[in-house]
Amino acid sequence: MSSEREYVLGTHDEEIFRLRLQHRVWRPRALDAWRRAGFTIGQRLLDVGCGPGYGTLDLAEIVGSAGRVSAIDESKRFLETLENSRRRRGLGNIDAHQLDLDEAELPMTGLYGAWCRWVFAFLKHRRDVLARVCGALRRGGTIVLHEYFDYSTWRMAPRCEEIEEFVSAVMESWRAEGGEPDIALDLPRWLAELGFEIKTLNPIIDIVPASNFVWQWPKTFVQVGLKRLVNLSHMTSDRAWAVSQALAACESAPHTWMITPAVLEIIAVRK
Repeated sequence: MSSEREYVLGTHDEEIFRLRLQHRVWRPRALDAWRRAGFTIGQRLLDVGCGPGYGTLDLAEIVGSAGRVSAIDESKRFLETLENSRRRRGLGNIDAHQLDLDEAELPMTGLYGAWCRWVFAFLKHRRDVLARVCGALRRGGTIVLHEYFDYSTWRMAPRCEEIEEFVSAVMESWRAEGGEPDIALDLPRWLAELGFEIKTLNPIIDIVPASNFVWQWPKTFVQVGLKRLVNLSHMTSDRAWAVSQALAACESAPHTWMITPAVLEIIAVRK
């Protein structure tokens, strides 16, 4: 691909910053999942929808110089960010590919493992893409997925109608563009049909106060997401302002908790 296509959430500086913070929040869980999946030194792994490559860099350090990580993303800008980071760290075991996951065949086979977080929710041909990713793995290869299975669990306690309005608008906007926020409900069955054995299915959900670092992950998504919803006419500027004010009020109010969108961690092995 020679041209940059606009992402559902954009590829601008603010989104790159948000994705970096998001990875910091989720990094401990990713590292734990990779360890349990058996990702280790000397392996060749695939990062599906790598974005700016924060997970790719971690995987490259895990497999070491004897291994290799193939990173796939549609965004030239994200891959340029990855390349700059790779050079700064002196990592020579990463190869990056600019591909439209919904359309392109994967140029790699015989991999030990694949990793994907919050990508299938945005794809149109989700099962076909999963089949291509699974086909790139060798027998005994492992796929690790983090995808939402109930996005609507994202709420406040006590309830905040504006946040629930925002969450509903986000889900509607993803589906309007061909995505499916609760895609993890389908993935285990598809993996079984594709010849994989499900090793673990773990729900991940946090309930945190504003003082907890996890709070910053949904907070920064609201800040970026409101602009997108207004631009796509899924929300008026007045309602976006009301959501922003309501979130600020929740953040400053005592005895207020955020319940995060429910994620399903899937670890499956090719038979």
